Amino acid sequence: MLRLMRLIFASFLALAPLSVAQAQEAAIDLGTLREGVIEALPFALPSFQPEVGGSEQMAADISRVVAEDLAGTGLFRQIPSSAFISTPAGFGSPVAYADWRAINAQALVTGAVAVNGNQVTVKFRLYDVFSGAEMGDGLQFAGTTDGWRRMAHKVADVVYSRITGEAGYFDSRVVYIAETGPKDDRAKRVAIMDFDGANVQFLTDSSAIVLAPRFSPTGDRVLYTSYESGFPRINVLNVATVQRQQLQTAPGDMAFSPRFSLDGRQVIYSLTNGGNTDIYRSDLASGQFTRLTNTPAIETAPSFSPDGSQIVFESDRSGTQQLYIMSANGGEPQRISFGNGRYGTPVWSPRGDLVAFTKQQDGRFHIGVMRTDGSEERLLTASFLDEGPTWAPNGRVIMFARETQGADGTSSLYSVDITGRNLRRVGTPQGGSDPSWGPLQP
Repeated sequence: MLRLMRLIFASFLALAPLSVAQAQEAAIDLGTLREGVIEALPFALPSFQPEVGGSEQMAADISRVVAEDLAGTGLFRQIPSSAFISTPAGFGSPVAYADWRAINAQALVTGAVAVNGNQVTVKFRLYDVFSGAEMGDGLQFAGTTDGWRRMAHKVADVVYSRITGEAGYFDSRVVYIAETGPKDDRAKRVAIMDFDGANVQFLTDSSAIVLAPRFSPTGDRVLYTSYESGFPRINVLNVATVQRQQLQTAPGDMAFSPRFSLDGRQVIYSLTNGGNTDIYRSDLASGQFTRLTNTPAIETAPSFSPDGSQIVFESDRSGTQQLYIMSANGGEPQRISFGNGRYGTPVWSPRGDLVAFTKQQDGRFHIGVMRTDGSEERLLTASFLDEGPTWAPNGRVIMFARETQGADGTSSLYSVDITGRNLRRVGTPQGGSDPSWGPLQP
């Protein structure tokens, strides 16, 4: 499979046009990038063509979402249709590569959309313009007309993957806390949306304070903390049925900050009992619990490593809020954060190589990442209040909440690449906080 993109570091590439394959060979792995200027890869995406029963509007909408997904990464730049010299005569017809080279398109995406009743089929092809070759075989996705956006995201995922060599992340969802109303009387509901802020649905009402929703590894369940009883308790919610039940935890006054294990069978969380806050693990089937820490310190915000063998968490056992890693079965933890300031809300990257965190220093909040041994700390953002990072399924992008300074204190969701580039606001219809990025949908 050709892998077009790592392309793109202007300071490392010659000025002559490169084919997709040549660009890949000349490039540097994005995951190792720390500094440098990235030149976005130009691509052309003529509007997909309507076929049997297809509407021009649906074809145009699907094309638009595919292009928005790719351009939204900051790694690709869409060439406007006004620059096109020619367009494909039909899906699968010969490509006039010279016309696309003339406008410096390095990748070309073509497609067609057919509708039969409430069923829609999307076909597409991806071409390396400078080498004059198709990248992989053409594919198609089928579904209902209501799910046309999912098919657009699936197309974008394949294009992204074939070009970069990484898995995509567009056909995924995010749970978060939707916030409405004034700061001192703000209604909060657990909500779910597409990764780009579309198709928002509410999973709870606003009758009780809810916090920190967390997706299961398969995306079918959500953990969240509710104050319905007056004290924080952890609920398990079925996304499809919206039915919920309270998690059986160790006896204590307050249980909060939950996360699923990687097999979805256990939950780690913090529990306050008699003024002491420690980390526990509960089995969902049996309700059996295990205490993992036992100190006078406040220990919270646990997150499993991708292989399930370790846990990263925050603790003030050293006198300040810092990050620690320990075995998933407990034991003596190792501190990994040593910079100035306070560290919290750690979450392990799906790739296993990095931990994302919130850092407070000199009156500012940051989203940052570090290696799992604490080395190579990098701060990706800075503002009045940035907090609560969550990873895209491929470990390339981090989403978080940002609160504006002032009496209103509106909170919104943002995303940023792990290089610190491409900071973007996620367009939710209401304010948003506490995001949790789910897996790619099946």
